[in-house]
Amino acid sequence: MNIEKITDNGQNIAVIYSEKPLITDLQSAVDLLMDIKYNTGAERIAINKEAFIDKFFVLSSGLAGEILQKFVTYQTKLAIYGDYSQYTSKPLHDFIYESNKGHDVFFVDSRKSAILKLGEAI
Repeated sequence: MNIEKITDNGQNIAVIYSEKPLITDLQSAVDLLMDIKYNTGAERIAINKEAFIDKFFVLSSGLAGEILQKFVTYQTKLAIYGDYSQYTSKPLHDFIYESNKGHDVFFVDSRKSAILKLGEAI
């Protein structure tokens, strides 16, 4: 796992990259969230989608809802970046579309887009 702390538009953002899943269940997500907040002070996190277990992207598992609710509860904005073209689930695409219309969770195509989105988020 690689963590880089950057500032964009006056916002502290922790940018995480991992080639293997870091978030495999609710507890691992909360542990990572708290570790990032404590060690970087960032309340905005960009993380590549490969850092999430595949089950996260299966909405019927309920995992995405549980995890994203924790980020909202702990007032941490999240941008998950990567290529989502491999997913054919209409509910997932609808979920991504609706999330991107909000202010807390974003699904974007690149690290750069994640940083820009978190820097401009209210």
